[in-house]
Parts: sequence; C-alpha cells; structure tokens
Amino acid sequence: MASLELLASSETADDAGRGRISSNGRDEIKESTKKIKKRRAKSVPKFGCLRREHDGVQEMEADRTEEPFSPTHLVIMVNGLIGSAQNWKFAAKQFLKRYPKDVIVHCSKVNSARLTFDGVDVMGNRLVEEVLLVIKQYPYVQKISFIGHSLGGLVARYATARLYERDSTGELAQENGDTNNDGSSNPCLQEKLKGKIAGLEPMNFISVATPHLGSRGHKQVPIFCGLYTLEKAASHTSWLFGRSGKHLFLTDCDNGKPPLLLQMAGDCEDLKFMSALQSFRRRVAYANARFDHLVGWSTSSIRRRNELPKHQHFMRHEKYPHIVNEEVTKILSPQQEVPLEVKGNGYKWIDMEEEMIRSLLKVSWERVDVNFKGSKQTLFAHSTIQVKNYCINSDGKDVIQHMVDNFLL
Repeated sequence: MASLELLASSETADDAGRGRISSNGRDEIKESTKKIKKRRAKSVPKFGCLRREHDGVQEMEADRTEEPFSPTHLVIMVNGLIGSAQNWKFAAKQFLKRYPKDVIVHCSKVNSARLTFDGVDVMGNRLVEEVLLVIKQYPYVQKISFIGHSLGGLVARYATARLYERDSTGELAQENGDTNNDGSSNPCLQEKLKGKIAGLEPMNFISVATPHLGSRGHKQVPIFCGLYTLEKAASHTSWLFGRSGKHLFLTDCDNGKPPLLLQMAGDCEDLKFMSALQSFRRRVAYANARFDHLVGWSTSSIRRRNELPKHQHFMRHEKYPHIVNEEVTKILSPQQEVPLEVKGNGYKWIDMEEEMIRSLLKVSWERVDVNFKGSKQTLFAHSTIQVKNYCINSDGKDVIQHMVDNFLL
C-alpha cells in the first residue's frame, strides 16, 4: 500500500507540474489523488500480501483494494524443528492468491529457533494460546485448518487436542461470559461446540514430512542408513534436541507414562487426541518417498515398511510432476485389530510403532507421496517439499499447488 501511495503522489505531482491542477487548489489535488488511487487499485492484484502485527502474532490476508469482505476460514501454519514463520511464506502467498476472499493465513511465530527444543507439549501449549488470540482478533472466522511441517505436524496435533478439550468443557464460553448463573457452562452451548476446534468447524489437517511414528529405529531417520548402531546412538543422544528430541525418539517416560507420541495415538482422560483429529473433514499426509534424510517415508506416511509402494509403480502427475502416488487409507474394523498392551517403560519401540499405526489409521488419511528424483534440490527434499526458501527449494512449488488445489474450503 505504501508503494501505491507513492505512485499516486508522484503522478499527482507530475500533473500539477504540467499545469493540469492548480497549485493552490488543494481540493482539486485531493480529488485527483483519489481518482489516481482508484485507477492504480484496479491494476494491483487482489492477492497482494498484507502483513499486520498484533501483539506479536502475524496474519496474512489478501489486500482489500476493492469491496470489503470478511474471510471465514482461518489457516494455521506451523513450522518444524529450528524453523520459523518465514518457512511458510511461499505457501501462504499461494493460498491467498487462490482464495483471496475466503482465508486468513496465520504463520505461527511462538515456536521458532531454539524454542523448538522445548517439547511437543510445551510447543503445543504455546500454539493453543496463539490460536485463541488470533481468533479473538478475527471474531468472524467460522472454520479452521492446520498445516504443519515436520515436527510442526506433531505440535499441531497436540494443540488441536487441547483446543478440542477446551471447547468440550466450555472453558471458552466461561472466558466470554457465556455461563449460567451458578457458574456452570450452558448445556446448549456445550452441544453447539461439540466436535469443534476452538469453537470453529475443523476442515483440513495437513502434515508435511511429519514423523507421526517418531524417529526411533526402523529406518525412520534415513541419514542413519538403517544401521542399528547409529540409530541406537541417536536414541541415547536425543537429549541434544531437548525434550523435543526425547519425544521424537520415544525416550520420554514421564511419571511412568508411555511416551507422548504413543499417548497422542489415542484419547486420554484430559486430552482427546484422536477425537480431535477425527473431527477434521479431511486429514492429509504429504511424505517424501525418497531423498528426505531426516524423516523416513513410513513414519511420515503412517505405513509399515512392507506396505510402502514399489518405486517402479510410481506415476508422475502431469500437473504436479513431483507427486508420484495418491491414495486414501482404509479404516480397520475392530475384528482386524489385535490388541496391544501399553506398559510404559517396559514397552518395546517396535510394538509402540505398531500401536501408533493401528490407532492413527482408525481415521481415514489421504496419503500423497512425493519424489524429487531428477531435481537439483534432492539433497534438500525435507525443506523442498515445503518450499522453505524459494531460492533453493522452488522445485516443491507443485506440491504446494497440489495442497492449495485440493484444499477444502
């Protein structure tokens, strides 16, 4: 907008210099400036990014150069380990270009750099407060979606459980004063909020190269080449990444409880992880089939190793050349399940992985497999799938376009 005003001022000055506007006619100058701004506005794309700062949070909306409108769909983007809100800059702009009047894109800022070492739960709690703050600033939003890259996908899963539980107990209503005289929540309001995330209709939950099954063993971190010695050493040194490292390598057993990621594959008394995940209209897992040295294909696509598609069966999409496979998971019936007992500290990692797969597949997922074979950016596949930095990760733009094109409004 600043550049728009500068152009208008410049053109007005030129007109005045050519004698079209009287130097003493202030009213004429103002009227001319308004007309010029209108002409310029018509040539400015409606999707021009507008950044606004409010108490430390950042939203991105389409530039409102024409008629006023109120987007009703809030899209929350969450960065991964040692990441920042800027990692989602390219993707956020693509969403605004496609849906300028429908969405508000919020790139989370509360978990960046070393703060991403604090653990999935701590990061999730920060995200909860941030989301509630954004919703208060945009009271007209009605729907909500989450998009998380890498660790950010796990943080988003944790946050949605917190927001789901908060809604179901009427805490949001109490904060807004919507309670009965005795201080209890209004039953009608509780029913209205049932199945909602932060009081909004949950639409899309999208994870991008997210280690849903953790990073412990079973070739879940490709850089270790499947060598047991390296995987075991990494597990013992997971503390280098703080509590987040312990959560990822399933070495956290606080108060004798199972690892957090295993807990997140079910509903606990205080946090309904799977109920919150199930409330979304669609769940999508984008996964790198090759070249991702940090997050393995099976953990990001929620598959067992023997279920991974064969590379020779890959079919490249004409519009999205790096997307090689798409499928929708089948929900297992109770008869197909073999119950596994959770025993906290004494629970072996291979059993935990199987338990997480079975639990997470109780809801349907859209799997989208990505392969950057032939790209000069294969070495950075983990970042390229997100287009973390357009200069070095631009080959992932078709993946982002696929995400935008299939987004449920």
